Amino acid sequence: MATTQFPSAAGRTAVAAALAEDASGNDITTAWSVPEDLAATAEVRTRQSGIAAGLPAVAEVFAQVDPEVEIEASVADGARLTDGDVLLRLSGPARSLITGERTALNFLQRLCGIATLTDRYVQAETETRILDTRKTAPGLRALDKYAVAVGGGRNHRLDLAAMVLLKENHIAAAGGVTAAMEAVRRGMARTGQTVEVDVEVQTVAEAAEALDAGARWIMLDNMPLADIEQVVKIRAERADSPRILLEASGTVRLDSVRAIAETGVDLISVGALTHSAPALDLSMLLTTGPAPCPR
Repeated sequence: MATTQFPSAAGRTAVAAALAEDASGNDITTAWSVPEDLAATAEVRTRQSGIAAGLPAVAEVFAQVDPEVEIEASVADGARLTDGDVLLRLSGPARSLITGERTALNFLQRLCGIATLTDRYVQAETETRILDTRKTAPGLRALDKYAVAVGGGRNHRLDLAAMVLLKENHIAAAGGVTAAMEAVRRGMARTGQTVEVDVEVQTVAEAAEALDAGARWIMLDNMPLADIEQVVKIRAERADSPRILLEASGTVRLDSVRAIAETGVDLISVGALTHSAPALDLSMLLTTGPAPCPR
């Protein structure tokens, strides 16, 4: 089950933007076809197995569409779902239920999909921590990362201010790994900030240079398994190795994650968790009153 809290402030902002995008205040189809005084109930069901995530986003959608809509959750975020499970039951004005349907499902399908894919990676390799990245949908990062946590993954930095991540372009611009790390140390001394520093490298030589320069967190980007194993061996030869984190990243797939973990790295970051997770197939249909046509 999820141990993180739903990002309520980010959720409110994202929902407001989505409803404005959908012109929910001027739903002419619903206004012209559905009786104003019709009350209805509805159910949200899943059409496939997965992990529930984002139920609070649905509540926020209908809170903004119409506070008269009442919602009863049948499961909690983090629950395992099977085909046909009911996630939510809703009741209230039929117009409000129908107007908010697509926005609610858009959030719920995406977040359930991210949690489900994350769970698959975690189940494929339970000994190594699975991290997300900043490859999230613009404006939805806090929600996307929440869904990763629901699925059993860990969050890497939330934004550019959270920590230092020296990537290849930073290193090239600074004049190399050692120069980039020295520049960061000067920056921290100048500003009085102390943050974690993750250094991205592409070769064994760069990893060794990062270790020599005092790196405590090294990202091994798109490195062959043999090279990763060599870096793990170099770390093991150092007296302070327990304090040095090794992170593998770059085109990590479900069929390769276990082999990567078996090299001995501590962390594996997977961009696909948020940039390529397929939406979970869900439906919301009225259970009293006329049923809406599928969309």
